[in-house]
Amino acid sequence: MKINKIREMSSPELEKELGELKTELFKLRFSLATNGLDNPLKIKEVRRDIAKIKTVIKERELKENK
Repeated sequence: MKINKIREMSSPELEKELGELKTELFKLRFSLATNGLDNPLKIKEVRRDIAKIKTVIKERELKENK
């Protein structure tokens, strides 16, 4: 997911997307532990997307506090 797309999203949309990505990460890790994944790099990609969303949320919080 591109950072520009993330920045265009509203705060409720970001929270929803964050929840979905965390669920997806859980499923990927579970799948990796049980039967293996076709693309193990997908875990890395999802983790990075989660970090990007958390960064944008934190930036907005800091901006509001100033």
